[in-house]
Amino acid sequence: MTYDRLVCANCAAPVSEGRCRVCRASRERMQEQGLFAGLNPAMLIALMVILVAALALLAHQAV
Repeated sequence: MTYDRLVCANCAAPVSEGRCRVCRASRERMQEQGLFAGLNPAMLIALMVILVAALALLAHQAV
């Protein structure tokens, strides 16, 4: 899940804005979770399309 859609229970603002210390702490924790944690779903889909296209190109050249 990306943090751009989360709402803070402390200040009722989007976590991505980081208005209070709870927001900032949550944002930092979610950014450190992994390589693809900060990417939005559209970016992940684009990466998958590029990967599939690269694999198809490699398979075509191998034949």
